[in-house]
Amino acid sequence: MTACIWMGIQLYWGGQAIQIILGSIIGPKFIFLSNTLPESAHVTTVSLISFFIFVILFLPILMIRPEHLQTPLRVSFVMICGTVVGMMIWAVSQAGGAGTLVGQGPTGKGAELRWNTVYGLQSIVGGYGSGILGQSDWTRYSSRPRSSLFGQLFTCPLTITLTALCGLLITSATSTLYDGEYLWNPFLLLLYIQQRPGFSSSASARAGTFFAGFGLLFSQLALCIVLNGMSCGMDLAALCSRYINIRRGTYICTIIAVAICPWQYVTQASVFITVLSGWSVFLSPMTGILLSDYFVVRACRLRVSDLYLGVDPAGAYWYTLGFNWRAFIAWTTGLWPLLPGFVRQIKRSTTPDQWTNVPHNGWERLYDLSYFFGILVAAGLYAALSLAFNPKDMRGESAFELKRHLLVVGKGGVVEAQREVEENEKREGGVESA
Repeated sequence: MTACIWMGIQLYWGGQAIQIILGSIIGPKFIFLSNTLPESAHVTTVSLISFFIFVILFLPILMIRPEHLQTPLRVSFVMICGTVVGMMIWAVSQAGGAGTLVGQGPTGKGAELRWNTVYGLQSIVGGYGSGILGQSDWTRYSSRPRSSLFGQLFTCPLTITLTALCGLLITSATSTLYDGEYLWNPFLLLLYIQQRPGFSSSASARAGTFFAGFGLLFSQLALCIVLNGMSCGMDLAALCSRYINIRRGTYICTIIAVAICPWQYVTQASVFITVLSGWSVFLSPMTGILLSDYFVVRACRLRVSDLYLGVDPAGAYWYTLGFNWRAFIAWTTGLWPLLPGFVRQIKRSTTPDQWTNVPHNGWERLYDLSYFFGILVAAGLYAALSLAFNPKDMRGESAFELKRHLLVVGKGGVVEAQREVEENEKREGGVESA
């Protein structure tokens, strides 16, 4: 469900990229197209048209197999890097400097400043929570278990930091150009430029927004495929492989993403930030459980053969009738203390006038720590429950492998089979998960 909602959000921004491109080509007739939708729809006619154009362009790309996506993704990476750097150079040069935000001091003091800093960090980490959980869908294609480490340790943090820095400089510089208006979103900035007087008569402005919109378009196509579509398709294929393959699962995800009307989530900046950080409420306990299960409970050793047993009580991952109640208790315990603060934060975003003079309470402060709280509580409780109520066959030789070896070595070969398994484990140093 998380992937479907995120898919909808990325499809919406892809539609905004289409709107920018068409606005630069067609001009005022498209930019100022009459809105026939009510205000309660939270979307304009031109945005809705652009949204469905993007969806139509996106659907055929889903026919490409995951292993054939490397070249398109490299092209997308180069284009979005060029777009971001180009926008930053343009903004700083036009403003004659980095703008007002760079030299501005903190607006809060004391505890307020500290909690705002924590919440800002939480918003960033929460926004990448889904990618942290889903990155293994792609790292499993690596040739070696450690092939993804460089990207995880260096490339990803570096690109995230540089992107945020470029975004800060662009927002700060353009606020000087546009009467103190802080346009934090590149899509909204380009749309704002197109709506200003004199845009249609400026060839450079139209060309600039066209190429920037084109770079953002490729970026959104890549995000929809990698971060949400294919990942959801892989999960659905694993759950119901008889009827659903990766491609069908991706199409199902796309249909659900369109049906949820994603523009409802992103029409306001404050609501969008709340939604971004809010995912950590649900995802951080999951992350903690996975970390605890692999590094603590299983000591970095997996029974690969048992992963493919399916409905078999003899498997190491069958637990209790196929249900791991330890994980459910740990996830619930890491989740419920964060829900009151999450609800209050949503109310503050949707009805700010009613909450102007309402101080933050303890639930909201705990929510500001949601990602870190969820990971630590869920990981600790899951490890404790697993050690106290240890599921059978958590470590040691696989019963499935012993039976298979028994068939090979013949009657009376159990000891020989056990010896072969032990020697193989010593030789390989245990089974590593990619």
